[in-house]
Amino acid sequence: MNHKLNCILLIDDDKTTNTLNEMVIRQTGCADKVVTARNGIEALQYLKSEDKGKYPRPDLIFLDVNMPGMDGWEFIQEYNKLDKKYHGNVIVVMLTTSINPDDRYRSLEMAGLNDFMNKPLTRVQFTEIIRKNFPQPLRPASS
Repeated sequence: MNHKLNCILLIDDDKTTNTLNEMVIRQTGCADKVVTARNGIEALQYLKSEDKGKYPRPDLIFLDVNMPGMDGWEFIQEYNKLDKKYHGNVIVVMLTTSINPDDRYRSLEMAGLNDFMNKPLTRVQFTEIIRKNFPQPLRPASS
């Protein structure tokens, strides 16, 4: 894969799901860093964390719908309110087990959401997300 993303943020309360998603991502070798948050609150705290004057600004966020504390819908609403210094050119993909057609419809109407997919994340899905949303390499992948 000719893309190298700086950071991918996984927001899901299920540890097994995060582990499996991280394995799929790491197998492609296209991300320097994969960070997990168990809910929207943790994710927002991470996004607002500062290291050497810089904010994380992930390139890609995978977001679950149903989580304790702050669910995916609430996260997107709060993310959209954040100062732009916390935003990168981020792609947000809602990755869920929900089969409710209302969730899919709502995702189409929600500002800040780029895609809606069903779990589990597969290598084929991940590769398609990269191909569709990052047509030009962000950085050359290391060989």
